[in-house]
Amino acid sequence: MSDLNKEFEGAADDLSGMATVTLTLADDSVIECAILTVFPVENQEYIALLPLAADGEANEDGEVYLYRYIDDGSENGPTLEDIIDDDEYEAAADAFDEWMDTMAFDEMEE
Repeated sequence: MSDLNKEFEGAADDLSGMATVTLTLADDSVIECAILTVFPVENQEYIALLPLAADGEANEDGEVYLYRYIDDGSENGPTLEDIIDDDEYEAAADAFDEWMDTMAFDEMEE
C-alpha cells in the first residue's frame, strides 16, 4: 500500500450499500476499504478508498487512500497500483478534492 494518502474531514456518514475491496498491505495485514469513487485525471483513472474500522464503520481519522486504477477487462478484475510520482499524486489528490467539493455541494442542495 502506498504511504501516500489523502485525509479529509467528514468521512462518509452512511457506508451501507457501498462496494468494498480488501487490501493486503506490505506487512501482510489485511484491511477492508469502502470504494468512494473512481475518477479520471487526464488519461488515467484513480480510485479513492476509505479504510474501515473493525466494525465496518468509517475510520475515525478520515484517512483516504488513493491508488492508480487499471481495468483492462481481464477476468482477474481491476488492478490497483501505488502512486509513486509526487506530481501524479498531487494531480490525483486535487481531482479527488474537487470530487469531494462536488459531493458536499450536492448534499447542501438536498
